[in-house]
Amino acid sequence: MKRFFSTLGISAITAVTSLAVYDHYQEKNQSNPTASPVPMVQTNFSSINSEVLDTDFTLAAEKTVHAVVHVKNTSISRQPGNMMELFFGGGTPRAMVGTGSGVIISPDGYIISNNHVIERATNLEVTLNDNRIYTAEVIGTDPKTDIALLKIESDDPLPYIPFADSDAVKIGQWVLAVGNPFNLTSTVTAGIISAKARDLNEFDNNPQSFIQTDAAVNRGNSGGALVNTNGELVGINTAITSETGSYVGYSFAVPSNTARKVIEDLLEYGNVQRGFLGIQGSGLDAKRAQMLGVDDTQGVYVASVEADSGAEQAGLKEGDVIKNIDGISIYKFSDLTGYLNAKRPNDIVSLTLNRKGEEMTKDVVLRKIDTYTIADLGLTVKNTSKMQREKRSVDHGVIVTNVNNSELLSIGLEGAIITHVNDVAVNTIDDLKNTVENKFGGPMKLTFYDRNGEKSSILFR
Repeated sequence: MKRFFSTLGISAITAVTSLAVYDHYQEKNQSNPTASPVPMVQTNFSSINSEVLDTDFTLAAEKTVHAVVHVKNTSISRQPGNMMELFFGGGTPRAMVGTGSGVIISPDGYIISNNHVIERATNLEVTLNDNRIYTAEVIGTDPKTDIALLKIESDDPLPYIPFADSDAVKIGQWVLAVGNPFNLTSTVTAGIISAKARDLNEFDNNPQSFIQTDAAVNRGNSGGALVNTNGELVGINTAITSETGSYVGYSFAVPSNTARKVIEDLLEYGNVQRGFLGIQGSGLDAKRAQMLGVDDTQGVYVASVEADSGAEQAGLKEGDVIKNIDGISIYKFSDLTGYLNAKRPNDIVSLTLNRKGEEMTKDVVLRKIDTYTIADLGLTVKNTSKMQREKRSVDHGVIVTNVNNSELLSIGLEGAIITHVNDVAVNTIDDLKNTVENKFGGPMKLTFYDRNGEKSSILFR
């Protein structure tokens, strides 16, 4: 008990002393406010909240919702009923219906959508936001970028969405996704640009360069609009990554600059004119930089330069690191391909390079790409040279330069020369393209000569 009172007394003395010291400093600070040892920072939460609330999406929604349409795709497939029909084609015809979205881009009825939305269509029906229905004509498609151009005829001018410069969009910028998910027409969702130049298939022969956003996109949004807060088109909503098949936080859009260039080419040339830089290369990171013996951990490493290409003519060399193109920084390979997707043959681009620590600039004239990709099969082909044909003892055909299909790779299609498709002779990639795109979803037979000169055929259904 004595010990208890002793402890209590010490505590009381300590408390009184602390109060006295506190009062002393309070009096001193009141007489001299600038002497406060801990500076106070005031945060104006009301002003921050007002900035967020000032971002008004209603104008952009009003401008765009009437220019995004519902696309209904009716296609005919045949279900084989016996072994003869299974191997040689035929069967009971059956109508299949798919839906998606499209964006009116001109008052006279041109519409952008995704190629996968209208693929194999025997009939296309477009419904406007005011419930008017039109039959649409396919003007052209580009499976590589998954862009399709449609046309409807209307007596009255139609609402449309103008293009924005997708190279100018910034990460963190507000955007709206406008489309028809799950057949729910005129749906608008909001989000921000969460990444640019996103490649979902890094090791694919078809490098991508998507705008990534967290605006909700689901089945049926494909082909719809991604717009900025001014109601201008910055992208065409195309894909999601999901283990469930539904939106889980990220969606991807073809940049408007790429989409615009594709449809302009389809209108003017009937096909897409792609500018070819003439290099083989890859993006860099710390491990690749160490392996290749370069100091840069960002940029595009030039692994090889193709003969008689614009890059060779401009003096690019193996080991160069591309850091910039036309004033736009290049951090990864998809930055480069994304920019080039909006260019044509004979366009000139200015490259800033790092060559063994020395910075230099090279102007490159882009050449025409002479390859074609059969998207359904994962095959990329190129026109053959006389030497290649003589080596296989054939007088025509196209050569397979890349196989993105493990089954076809195992049967020796890489490096093979395809001479016939459905028993029709193929002399150039244009012949192959016309034959493949006019097969209307039916079986496809490829006749080819492998690297050893052995003739084979394979039938695809």
